Amino acid sequence: MPAPWNGGIPVKRSTRERVAADLGLACVGLAFVVPLAWLVLASLDADATLRVRAPQSPTLDNFSAVLTDEITFTPMRNSLLLCGGATALTVVCATLAAYPLSRFRSRFTRPYLLGILFTTCLPVTAVMVPVYGLYVQIDLIDTMYGTALFLAASQLPFAVWLMKNFMDGVPEVLEEAAWTDGASWLQSLIRVILPLMGPGISVVAIYSFVMMWGNFFVPFMLLLSPDQLPASVSIYTFFGNYGAVVYGQLAAFSILYSTPVILLYVLIARRLGGGFALGGAVKG
Repeated sequence: MPAPWNGGIPVKRSTRERVAADLGLACVGLAFVVPLAWLVLASLDADATLRVRAPQSPTLDNFSAVLTDEITFTPMRNSLLLCGGATALTVVCATLAAYPLSRFRSRFTRPYLLGILFTTCLPVTAVMVPVYGLYVQIDLIDTMYGTALFLAASQLPFAVWLMKNFMDGVPEVLEEAAWTDGASWLQSLIRVILPLMGPGISVVAIYSFVMMWGNFFVPFMLLLSPDQLPASVSIYTFFGNYGAVVYGQLAAFSILYSTPVILLYVLIARRLGGGFALGGAVKG
């Protein structure tokens, strides 16, 4: 007897496909949940290993052990200064670069955008040797501002691409109205375009900050003083010699290390879904 039909699709086939999709999603979700579960459970276990298990006697000793100036507070402060400054520089430069690409039409615009986007495909290891030599010659090695400058430059191509696409969504008639009232292009950019690009700026800022926050190789190469190392580099101090790893303290530090990124997203998440608040601005 043939399977009953429901809207042209056999019921049994539709059920099998739905079950298969649910199982696939469950496997993907499990791949994310298990590492997070280990992170939380291991941070509360004094004898943590790589096994995912509930601690026999939960304790906060791992957090107490890592909450020191040398292990956590100084590296976290360095990371905030380094990544925060580099993110601000990236957003400002991306905004100024995206404006002419969005507003002025040229046959070179698309090749230029594709060219800068191609630079994001280059591995950072391919340019670190000449960059290191350049930094030694111009005396920027082992400086926070020099490292922040390179981090901003490495994130700038994709940030310009994103910012230009968001800026294309702001109608040019709003700028023309501002120009009619005597505003300059810089005033129209700051007072008209940027307020309408809150979600776009937030996306660029979050993306840039997250990519810089987890960057290990660049600060490891350009910063030499232990008191200037960010948390992304100091986290490797938990990996001892001969394969010995303090898993409990590593998990506790990892949770603390992830906190600033989570807080940043929570603080500006409301702007991500707001869209462009044009709300009748182009009427009349």
